[in-house]
Amino acid sequence: MKSPGQRRKLISLDRAGLVYRRRTGFLRTSRFEALTDVSLELHEGESLGIVGRNGSGKSTLMKILAGILRPSRGCVVNHGCSVALLTLQLGFDPNLSGRQNILMSGMLLGFRLKYVKSFMDLIIEFSGLGSAIDNPLHTYSTGMKARLGFSVAFHLDPDVLLVDEVFGVGDANFKQKSQKVMEEKVKSDKTIVMVSHSLPLLQRLCDRILWIERGQTHRSGDPGEILPAYREHLQRSNGAA
Repeated sequence: MKSPGQRRKLISLDRAGLVYRRRTGFLRTSRFEALTDVSLELHEGESLGIVGRNGSGKSTLMKILAGILRPSRGCVVNHGCSVALLTLQLGFDPNLSGRQNILMSGMLLGFRLKYVKSFMDLIIEFSGLGSAIDNPLHTYSTGMKARLGFSVAFHLDPDVLLVDEVFGVGDANFKQKSQKVMEEKVKSDKTIVMVSHSLPLLQRLCDRILWIERGQTHRSGDPGEILPAYREHLQRSNGAA
């Protein structure tokens, strides 16, 4: 694999932060810093894992990388790449069928309708949804939605695939199948950013880890260095609780 300096830069974040107001009562809101200071550069062919405790800003960061949210301060630059965010809070339309959502998602990613249709049968087969593909999405379970989202993102093959904690959803067969194809993507030099609480999975799939603590970059580097330190940090925190 090429070193980062030899690979094309896809996304850059420079001291990105996000502040918003959240409702605390009737006609009352409070200021909340979801992200305070995160910088990173994502290069072509890189598999980046993101770790941090719940509420540290991981999902917010993924939405900024996807272009769904704009940072309140700092900046994010997409250097001309297509990005798909795969998360349990999928941006599907609940009133459309699974089949219609496949078409809509593909076109929102920038693919032509004809191209998306050419993958329709493969997407449906991989998802294992069968005849349910023509039912409205609001009738789907969380696992069914995750399977559909994973299948769309995997087959349409965006430049950058953002995976936000989806491997724990679905039956055992689909978990095994999804992890297997993700490993194949990593080995084929695809660009992947992955949030997961499964440290063994990140150790196996990622070549760099970003550790976020309280909305900012705490450490970044080789999985063999960062993950043991993060695991020890969690053990100390749990012991003090």
